[in-house]
Amino acid sequence: MTADDLLAPLDLAFWNLESAEHPMHLGALGVFSAHSPAAGAHAADLLAARASGVPGLRMRIRDVWQPLAFGGAVREADPHFDPRHHVRLHAPAADFQTAAGRLMERPLERGRPPWEAHVLPGEDGASFAVLFKFHHALADGLRALTLAAAVLDPMDLPERRPRPAEPARRLVPDMDRLRGLLRGAVSDVGRALDIGASLAVSGLGVRSSTALTAAPSGTRRTSGVVIDLDDVHRIRKVAGGTVNDVLIAVVAGALRRWLDERGDGSAGVRPRALIPVSQRRPRTAHPQGNRLSGYVVRLPVDDPDPLGRLAHVRTAMDRNKDAGPARGAGAVALLADHVPALGHRLGGPLAGQAARFWFDILVTSVPLPSLGLKLGGNPVDEVFPYAPLARGQALAVAVSTYRGRVHYGLVADAEAVPDLDRVAHALTAEVETLITACGP
Repeated sequence: MTADDLLAPLDLAFWNLESAEHPMHLGALGVFSAHSPAAGAHAADLLAARASGVPGLRMRIRDVWQPLAFGGAVREADPHFDPRHHVRLHAPAADFQTAAGRLMERPLERGRPPWEAHVLPGEDGASFAVLFKFHHALADGLRALTLAAAVLDPMDLPERRPRPAEPARRLVPDMDRLRGLLRGAVSDVGRALDIGASLAVSGLGVRSSTALTAAPSGTRRTSGVVIDLDDVHRIRKVAGGTVNDVLIAVVAGALRRWLDERGDGSAGVRPRALIPVSQRRPRTAHPQGNRLSGYVVRLPVDDPDPLGRLAHVRTAMDRNKDAGPARGAGAVALLADHVPALGHRLGGPLAGQAARFWFDILVTSVPLPSLGLKLGGNPVDEVFPYAPLARGQALAVAVSTYRGRVHYGLVADAEAVPDLDRVAHALTAEVETLITACGP
């Protein structure tokens, strides 16, 4: 075992947050056009054959109790790796989202490499879907995309520019570097205090809704929405802000519509949304470790004006960006670096319970390549990302942009949100409302 094999602190935190009733995997549902009714079965064979050649998919996570990593965990190649344990072909499905919800609620096997690929042939024979599941300790959204792309058809990617040569390391560290390390340590202490204070302030006057909270039931329901990216750009050009601002504001408006329709009411409701921000280091650093921070934004669900909601989101996001992802309540994940391995192991269950004191709903963006994805020559038409559902929360939202369209992937506790399709419909309706508000 080497230091490079050890799970990064945040990965270890995700590994220990999980329980049988509360899995911590993320997912993505790709929907393919099928060239033949047998395309799904052929896709399963391809995935199994290609998985054996991807080193990252052979990695299992093993707990360690050695003195220098007591309570930690390592990634290591599984000597008994069999892709048939991970790639599964199912009976034809009438509704891919319904099937995905049932599969998302099943925890991954912790004794094997923690990922699965479920192939779902369509009943019509004209399409099939693949649900990828990756434990968050194995991969974040970007790393999961890399692993999934490795078993899809090869893509013609532009050549990477060569990395500049690293300066030779000195046997004796220079004083400037030592002073920099000391200043960094002092800065880390100040940052931790700032994050803690911001977290305490963010919890004051919380105005969420009971519809967004749920006792963990171990059940999951998924849904998906596709909107035209051109519509998002049209809204952005008129109202200002970024594409991400518009997509977050759409979530705020959809929650308002959903709460009012189900009778919970939106008056006074301003839930805290956690917007993750990747802090992944350059390619010279370890690629597999999660490096996440985030922004906490109070969604203006109680504002009846769609453009007013967008303006509020834009202002809040600008304020967060000015402060930077290392500051504020959303940067709590950065504190994982300062917790010893045993602390993550013992404190994992408690930390999981604390998510509801930090934020009320997760709204995350998952990057996708602009190039078309294929499997066995069958093109991907839709890609719905699924985020892990935080303990005590009822709903999580993930967003991806693929080939000119925006895909919202919704994951909910099935018992707490039996009407998830109404949330999906509300997202579509909110886009139309914003377009109307922007005028001709």
